[in-house]
Amino acid sequence: MKCQKCKVNDATTHIKRIVNGKYTEYILCADCAHEMGFDNVFDTSMPDMFGGLLTSIFGAALPSRSQATRCPVCSSTYGDIKNTGKVGCASCYDIFLQELLPSIKGIHGNTQHCGKVSEGVCSEVNASEQKSTELTVEELKAELQNAIKEQNFELAAELRDKIKEREGA
Repeated sequence: MKCQKCKVNDATTHIKRIVNGKYTEYILCADCAHEMGFDNVFDTSMPDMFGGLLTSIFGAALPSRSQATRCPVCSSTYGDIKNTGKVGCASCYDIFLQELLPSIKGIHGNTQHCGKVSEGVCSEVNASEQKSTELTVEELKAELQNAIKEQNFELAAELRDKIKEREGA
């Protein structure tokens, strides 16, 4: 295949890029690629080639390995978690909470659990919810008595309905 630019030499470089949503593709010979600045794309003499890109994506650069905070339980760093996408242990959530919260919120849309609970945990959760509901019903009954004494019948009717709803459930 011939170079797209000079149409003389054989193409040795295939470049695909997207800039501001516009896709461009070049099939070039070595000379034309050099003229267009595509010859040193993977040159190791450019140590910070992607450093600016990563900094713009992740904010400040990650600390070096020696300066990074480590989890005392599993020895994971935030960089390890970011690279693997896996948290090392439960203690990592406490240690790296501030760094993890934006990612968790971005992935799940919330930082509080608001979904299903596994079967083994479900009975414990239901038992604690029942206890708190019973306390709430008792408190509602006390408030109902106060509302009746004060002759606040609208509030008393609302409280009566809430009590019936919770006792019926």
